[in-house]
Amino acid sequence: MHILRCGDAATFAPLDSFRMTSGEAIPTKAQIDEALELASERLVVAGSDAALAAVMTRLMRTERLGTEVAFVRATASPVTNAYDLPHGEAAAELAATGTARQAVLIRDESGQAIVGQALWTGPEQGPLEGQVYADSEHVFTGKVPFVELLPSLEGPGVRVASGKKHGLRRRREWFDGRAVQLGTAGAIVVRDGVPAKRPVKRSSVYRHTEPMHLVRP
Repeated sequence: MHILRCGDAATFAPLDSFRMTSGEAIPTKAQIDEALELASERLVVAGSDAALAAVMTRLMRTERLGTEVAFVRATASPVTNAYDLPHGEAAAELAATGTARQAVLIRDESGQAIVGQALWTGPEQGPLEGQVYADSEHVFTGKVPFVELLPSLEGPGVRVASGKKHGLRRRREWFDGRAVQLGTAGAIVVRDGVPAKRPVKRSSVYRHTEPMHLVRP
């Protein structure tokens, strides 16, 4: 087992006896590859959701999703919520002693893994105007503040809901699908908290053909 510490992420006492490689807050390909060479069967990623997404993207693109991955961060996040993971010292204890199990991995059409949450927003953080489908089911047509996409342990793999329009009190309606597609005049994709640099007119988020092997309760 080997630890990839991303940026200034905390690692906690249960991991003190294991070897560690330091990387950037969002690790580079070279830093991930170095840590994987030292990891043997299990890599512990200590860092943000975006750091874990970078590691999963690298594993996916290099066909190494059979590698066991544990995730340690100090506070709760979309990843810990999606996969029922602990945070803080409990996450470190799970990383050191827990069992890896298969878990759904979702990605987008650019080949980037999404491990906690993706958002579709309008340019310059404005409202999004367009049309979204989850498989063949219509999610919305029109203008909304944003669209949120999450991985799901249950069902086909991707959950999607549009943001509430200002002033409306009704509950958000969630849809499930294997693939969710957006058509729009312009949208910004935010992957695990990191916004893309350029707007797109089409975007898809879908379940990857292979699962990841995530250490989880």
